[in-house]
Amino acid sequence: MSAGSTRQQIVNAADGLFYEQGFAQTSFADIAAAVNISRGNFYYHFRTKDEILDAVIDKRLADREALLGKWNETAATPQERIACFIRIVITNQSKIMASGCPVGTLTTELSKLDHPSRDKANRIMALFRDWLERQFEEMGCGDASAEHALHVLGWSQGVATLAQAFRDEVYVRRQVDDILVWLGGVAAKASPVN
Repeated sequence: MSAGSTRQQIVNAADGLFYEQGFAQTSFADIAAAVNISRGNFYYHFRTKDEILDAVIDKRLADREALLGKWNETAATPQERIACFIRIVITNQSKIMASGCPVGTLTTELSKLDHPSRDKANRIMALFRDWLERQFEEMGCGDASAEHALHVLGWSQGVATLAQAFRDEVYVRRQVDDILVWLGGVAAKASPVN
């Protein structure tokens, strides 16, 4: 196995473990066991858990940028792109019900720990906020675009938290339907930017 391949396997395993167990609760031994490598080989790639965390955050940023880019390419209108963001709660429902939102749980945990990587992790939330704001601007929402973006982002975090707490699929689907109706109302009142 190449060094780059091993490093990527470590990052992928750490990403999953940080999501399922939390950053603080995941040890080097947990990650090494998930990848099935010796601790010596592990330390060749990462000296500290914080180095792994930075690599995981970079991976999550790249993954989310790619997802938003895909929506930009495949959805014809800003309303359709925002709907893709909203529906991700259903797409990832089983994971969210088990472990919460991967972005929200990490940023919350790092904030509680007052961890130096907190601001870097928050860039993922900022990525979503800024992308949503651009969609609302393109939709023609003008000065309300930033507020609408935060509304959708806050909604998604609230639904993810309650989905994890109550594990109620009907509630999640109802919330998605409700916010899609809200989005349709916003789009109907907007003046599209050409």
